[in-house]
Amino acid sequence: MASIWNISVLLLLVFGAANAESNVNQEAKKPIQTFRPYNVAHRGACGEIPEETAAAYHRAIEIGADFIETDILASKDGQLVCFHDVTLDDTTDVKNRTEFSDRKRTYEVQGVNVTGYFVVDFTLEELKSLKVKQRFSFRDQQYNGKYSIITFEEYITIALYADRTVGIYPEIKNPVHINEHVKWTNGKKFEDIFVETLQKYGYKGTYLSESWLKQPVFIQSFAPTSLIYISNKTDSPKVFLIDDVSIPTQDTNQSYAEITSDGYFSYISQYVVGIGPWKDTIVRPQDNYLTTPTDLVARAHAHNLQVHPYTFRNENSYLHFNFHQDPYQEYDYWINQIGVDGLFTDFTGSLHLYQEHTSPYPKDIKTSDDLLRKIEYIISKYERA
Repeated sequence: MASIWNISVLLLLVFGAANAESNVNQEAKKPIQTFRPYNVAHRGACGEIPEETAAAYHRAIEIGADFIETDILASKDGQLVCFHDVTLDDTTDVKNRTEFSDRKRTYEVQGVNVTGYFVVDFTLEELKSLKVKQRFSFRDQQYNGKYSIITFEEYITIALYADRTVGIYPEIKNPVHINEHVKWTNGKKFEDIFVETLQKYGYKGTYLSESWLKQPVFIQSFAPTSLIYISNKTDSPKVFLIDDVSIPTQDTNQSYAEITSDGYFSYISQYVVGIGPWKDTIVRPQDNYLTTPTDLVARAHAHNLQVHPYTFRNENSYLHFNFHQDPYQEYDYWINQIGVDGLFTDFTGSLHLYQEHTSPYPKDIKTSDDLLRKIEYIISKYERA
């Protein structure tokens, strides 16, 4: 059945690619691959370059990402920006900027009091004046202070101007917090502005539709109410993110057990095409060794939900002992034994190299006509069998 499904996907890809024109230069682009798990560049190539910067996204595209992933927050003046944390403290130079010394606040975020310099207390112009730095001290520090925070629209244009079809994977980040502190006209919410921005740039269509293949997108969130709310505003595919087993949903206060039950999967599958769980909840570690896998992936697949776990990192401190400090062994395990449909990785180049060695993109496919001939050949083989 998997082979027949791949053929149907390829047919969809042909029909999409044959009729689609680039939004940017009207030239045909190499289509996004759909025959192997998606390589999702988590916050760009953030293993090399400070996260969620233009440079990190350009680098991720250069080294093989299928999708570039980002987190969307809002500034004080209602502009959408790419930034992971609700506070600026850990990945910018805000603490060294004396003109902002009076901006430190304490807000409740997901039931916890958090103190710092919050994104929602800065205008876009002020956010743009800050410089971004690497989150982890054990990663390359040479790019600290060279790049600025980018907007949602700037991020989108990076994907659209790529020389091949590159998908985007934006998250509706901390919507409860954003809607509490940022207000828009006409009673609009954070989620409304988020969807309007995507639609402004032509993102639309169900998974694997002609429109989606032209401009692939997955919309992600840890907040199920946000995903349900926007389902009436866009048919773009959505992914429900799932946190650690001890952390309830930020908007509905539901437990991990509840949101990973078959009953809930049956319910949420009406609105989303997949789930994005933390990988250590799929196969739980003990003493840094992986234990027996749970049935989460199998049950999600039974409800026609894709599974895109996060986050894969090359450093030894993140690799379980089972993999002998070899990230390729980790990718092999998750793709071939666990059977996931996409992977969030800080090192998109490593995943790309692994996949090119084990399931390479067909080198003879450069246009939609090439792809059509390949499909005709595959179908003829099935007819002869």
